[in-house]
Amino acid sequence: MMWQQGWREQIWSGLDREWDMLVIGGGITGAGVARLAAACGLEVLLVEARDFAFGTSSRSSKLAHGGFRYLYNRQYQVTYESVQQREELLREAAGLVTPLAFNLPNYENYHISSGLLHCGVVIYDLMAPKWDHQKLDAEQVRQKFEHLKTDYMLACFRYQDAVLDDARLVLRVIREAAAAGAAALNYARVENLLRDRTGRVRGVALRDTACAPGRTAEVKAKVVVNAGGPWSDEIRANLGQPARLRKLRGSHLIFDRARLPIPEALTIFHPADGRAMFALPWEGASLVGTTDVDHAPELESGYQEPFASPAETDYILSALDFLFPSLHLNPADIVSSFAGLRPIINTDAATPSKESRAHQVWNEDGLITITGGKLTTFRLMARQSVAAALAECGLERNIPRRARFIDALSLPETESVDAEMLKFLGGRHGAETGAVLDCAQEGELEPVGLLPNPWAELRFAARSEGVVHLDDLLLRRVRLGMLLPEGGLALLPRIRRIVQPELGWSDQRWEMEEKEYRRIWKTYYSPAPGKP
Repeated sequence: MMWQQGWREQIWSGLDREWDMLVIGGGITGAGVARLAAACGLEVLLVEARDFAFGTSSRSSKLAHGGFRYLYNRQYQVTYESVQQREELLREAAGLVTPLAFNLPNYENYHISSGLLHCGVVIYDLMAPKWDHQKLDAEQVRQKFEHLKTDYMLACFRYQDAVLDDARLVLRVIREAAAAGAAALNYARVENLLRDRTGRVRGVALRDTACAPGRTAEVKAKVVVNAGGPWSDEIRANLGQPARLRKLRGSHLIFDRARLPIPEALTIFHPADGRAMFALPWEGASLVGTTDVDHAPELESGYQEPFASPAETDYILSALDFLFPSLHLNPADIVSSFAGLRPIINTDAATPSKESRAHQVWNEDGLITITGGKLTTFRLMARQSVAAALAECGLERNIPRRARFIDALSLPETESVDAEMLKFLGGRHGAETGAVLDCAQEGELEPVGLLPNPWAELRFAARSEGVVHLDDLLLRRVRLGMLLPEGGLALLPRIRRIVQPELGWSDQRWEMEEKEYRRIWKTYYSPAPGKP
């Protein structure tokens, strides 16, 4: 096991050296770069200003998918790459990335040809390539979705994509990079870039944001990779480079499964503007999104987190009201909300939804920036950025053609949990699944309510998954804060009994962390966020 008490001090004390590669950003892109670089035998340091997966990579639509809406927008190359990468993830990350059927109903007021949608589903399958779609009639749809509107439904097409826990994917990739020799440090903010005599970027000035007043270090590296996602421009600004990204916000709502019962996913077109959206079963709940709006710069002052605006909440609810009129869903039914920023390369498209999700790699004074793209294509993005980094620093390494980003799943033999929970844990923890089971105390292999997570996951995360703050634990290591009413506040006494001894926190520290967690949840994740 790694990242136990004292791990951050150990890494900070060893920064005074030259690394082969320094990666800025602890989301899925940075994680993939670090994992591949470690597989190439490079000495790699990954640094993240907040928590691992804090930004975009814990706030996605939870899909490994080609993006049917990108096909609809004629972004054929993006869709093809994404479909191909989805298939790779399904093979490589069993138990973490899982198949999910999507249903695409077509209604009269969509004013879209059913033949065109059928053609799209066929193309989507051929990109994989596979043949796994069908056309459903209204009765078949009613059998699957009891409350879904079937009046004026012209057709419904069923196809396949995949669902995942985005933050757990990031954690697994980073931890397997660490197991392969990389070092990874959260709450380590890049304050500036360091240059050599020729002006090439060859390191960073780092500040520890987990302690006050915050220790600092100048860290040298043969090459620096900027995988800062939506904040990549802020890193590039240290070189005087102009901004090239358009920060777009995507918001989602989470409902109790009993209130919004959907056994499979739905791809829907919003009745107001025709934008494609999704409703899907996720981690025992129902998730609906996403929006696509420009994120105002003033919302980021003071390191605020993005949150769903009232207009976005109303927008999602109006789509649900059209699809499920008999359910009469309203704001009181929302369990939680969340919003994430997308790093979109700005082409000044007329509307946010028309911007391309393609990625690009830039070399600016030796700083390798990888940006754009989407979660599903992180493996492809990592290969291209590592290749560019090797070319910049002159290191001769062969990038393995079939390099794994996620180690093959080998589950321990056990009778302590059923096969379904064992596969769930195996997908999230890989080779450490046995350690999760072994750390469980009495009653901790029981699930938390109706969620798939056992209580033991909280103990293991607190013990050895780099938790610095309580929101790291409840919003990213285990997603209780998003899946339970009031962010799981009713369970905090039991959570405290489990994790406080593992974290080594005093009563005063716990009370401070709990107060801050309540503020974070209310302000950014509640059904009506944005009101401290």
